[in-house]
Amino acid sequence: MKTGQIIAALLIAMMINFFFSHTIQAQTPANRVPLNVIATHSILGDLVARVGGDAITLHVIVGPDGDSHTYEPIPADNVTLNEANIIFETGLHFEGWLDALFEASESKGTRIVVTQGIIPLGFGGEGVAADERPLSTPVSDDAEVDPHFWQDVANAINAVNIIRDTLVAADPANEPIYRANATAYLAELHALDDYIVAQTELLPIERRILVTNHDAFGYFAYRYGYTITGSAFPSFTTEAEDPSAQDIAQLVDVIKASGAPAIFPENIENAKLIERIAGEAGVAMAPPLFSDALGQPGTDGDTYIRMMRFNIDTIVAALSA
Repeated sequence: MKTGQIIAALLIAMMINFFFSHTIQAQTPANRVPLNVIATHSILGDLVARVGGDAITLHVIVGPDGDSHTYEPIPADNVTLNEANIIFETGLHFEGWLDALFEASESKGTRIVVTQGIIPLGFGGEGVAADERPLSTPVSDDAEVDPHFWQDVANAINAVNIIRDTLVAADPANEPIYRANATAYLAELHALDDYIVAQTELLPIERRILVTNHDAFGYFAYRYGYTITGSAFPSFTTEAEDPSAQDIAQLVDVIKASGAPAIFPENIENAKLIERIAGEAGVAMAPPLFSDALGQPGTDGDTYIRMMRFNIDTIVAALSA
């Protein structure tokens, strides 16, 4: 880890400890109740659950197969936030509904952004050959940035460290639980990262081409060496307007020129548009990838690790055909 990253991590940990030492009263074993914790969406909820375990009460606002970009809060969310001790969120403009909901709920909970310490990506890395991947230029706070941090496992590891430190600071009585859970989970995440790298190496560089519903795989492409050729909705959010006939025609031409053998729908989106694009481009439509949400319980994407393994296995199989 570079010196700058170490300093940033230490500063984050110090800020978390300072905040909780001044805002959450210590509890004795006799009167202790589990922390009431919220995660804004299912992927983040899985990370929190793996660290918190049975020592916390966890509520996830946007559940499996849910679209956090277009989520509309319900009255029960006000109650949930009002009772929360900690709210874990992605930030990076991902949960556009959260500020208003938090204010309306009159919550006194502590909001923790789990993307602290990462370098957010913009559009700069798209269309760059996989063996010439420059890091996107750091973006300003008001610029459009990619919020899908979890598509790079290293960013998920960063989030788990923040979650662990937050829970330890808020609930020191259960520090051994949080640290043990995090240590075990981090080992699994490092193994997952190694697996994705190894699977990617099975593909020639010229076949590492991604076309998806919307721009949700920028961090994945940068970390693991893929080129994003295009998307049906060229935006980081699914709230973008439907593409015009001209936009679709241009994307079809790009797909044909790229030699991509398949394109990928997503679990949170209707696949009809990308099915049409696949037909016009004469390429296969692969099984849907898990982009912004976990799958339903019992599916291949019902945890973060299973979701990422399914995605890379699906990508490699489709692009190898």
